[in-house]
Amino acid sequence: MTVTRNNILLILLTLAFSGTYGQTAKPGWPEIGWALLHPVAAIKIKIISKRCHPVYHDPAIKTQVDQYASGGQLDALRHVFYMAAYAQKIKDRKVRKLGRAHERHNYLQFKRGRLEENERPDSLACEMDLLNNALGIKLGSENKNLALLPLRDLVVQQIRLGKAWILKRNAEGKYVTCSGDEISMEKYREQWTVPKCLVPSADLRTEADQK
Repeated sequence: MTVTRNNILLILLTLAFSGTYGQTAKPGWPEIGWALLHPVAAIKIKIISKRCHPVYHDPAIKTQVDQYASGGQLDALRHVFYMAAYAQKIKDRKVRKLGRAHERHNYLQFKRGRLEENERPDSLACEMDLLNNALGIKLGSENKNLALLPLRDLVVQQIRLGKAWILKRNAEGKYVTCSGDEISMEKYREQWTVPKCLVPSADLRTEADQK
């Protein structure tokens, strides 16, 4: 009977936790482990995420940030905005642990050859996510009573000011090293460490606008 109850609890927590960061993919074991340790917070995540989705997917946002769902300003917006919304209602340390669990799941996805946002996770992409998570937690903690739409607009402002982080690209949208050399992603297809370059989130848009 105990096993059955545990299985039911696991199913409920998995359902409650799905949709984090605006994604539809099911959570991995690191995230489920976090949910089991923080069941009330996991339920809150589900509720907050559902409220965040229409605000994040608003078509108007396409005119304010780039459209790179992996490694770009749109990716940064997703992490900063959702983490800020979570941090408004959940203790910082719990939200931070959630972000770390998500990145551990990304590493497991890499090992299995699976994709996130149509790209294989790598070490610098995970570092970018953690930095943007930290910014989101800070913004959410400092703006506890801000509604979601103005919270998103605040995040967009921070991104365009270069307060978040993205991965450097050239004018053609290809990943480049910090010295500007184009990276052949096929060469690094099965490697966790890729010589990408973290830059402030304003850089890519400025470069594209100047072209």
